[in-house]
Parts: sequence; C-alpha cells; structure tokens
Amino acid sequence: MNAESDERGKVAGPGTKAAATGDVTEEEPPLGSRAPDFIKARRTLHLSWQVGVFVVGLAVVGAGVAMLVLPGPGWVVIFGGMAIWATEFVWAQLVLRWTKRKVTEAAQKALDPKVRRRNIILTTVGLVIVAVLVGIYLWKYGLALPWNIDR
Repeated sequence: MNAESDERGKVAGPGTKAAATGDVTEEEPPLGSRAPDFIKARRTLHLSWQVGVFVVGLAVVGAGVAMLVLPGPGWVVIFGGMAIWATEFVWAQLVLRWTKRKVTEAAQKALDPKVRRRNIILTTVGLVIVAVLVGIYLWKYGLALPWNIDR
C-alpha cells in the first residue's frame, strides 16, 4: 500500500475541532518529497538526491546510536536524523508525526494534577527509603572516605 495514496495524509483544516478529542488541530504539511522542483523534474537527479538524503540521515542516526553508549545527546541526534529522512521519505514523516503525537500526549498526561501528585508522592517515598538505607549503612559501617582507608 502506498502511504501517499491512503487517507492518513488528509488532515482537518486549520482551526477545526478533532472529533475524538475536541482539541483544535493544526494543519500538517502534505506527505512526500520536499526536494526542489527542478530536482523532482528529473528522475535520475531525484534518485541521486534521495540516496544523498538517505546517506546523510543514516550517518546522523548512526552517530546518535553511538551516542546512546558514548557521551552525547543520543536521542536528540537520532530524531535529527529522522527529520533529515523526513524531508524526502514518507515513512519517516509518518514516524515523526506519530512520535510528535505521542510526546504531546505524554506531556498533557504529565501535567494532569492527579498524575503530578502521584509522581511527587512516589518521589518523596523513594527519597525517604534511600535516606533510611544510607543512614543504616552509615550507622553500621561508618563514614570511611577513600583517602582515609588503611591498606
């Protein structure tokens, strides 16, 4: 199934209400290549453009994956590579739209007063447990700093 021909590319007009949520939706840009028209007009040039975009995006995503275990903002770089791919590939545009939707939902859920209250309570309980465990350790073994240990 071609993602450009299905109904997912159609969105509500600006300022219209979404039926399921009642929220005002923003108009999303159309799916497809964002290459300049003179590049899209020539098949060979457009294919070369796509290969170049894919290679650059792959390099950025690869650097982001490496940064997951090395110092650096791994996930930010991975999403940057996905954004590069999304300039040319429909599948990457759909992945980024889905990700943006999920992040927005998570942010709205995190701002819910009940969820915030629960998170504050859980954090407080966790900190109290850690403080009690550190206190028990210090009471039993004392404070031995690394530079004061006799061998």
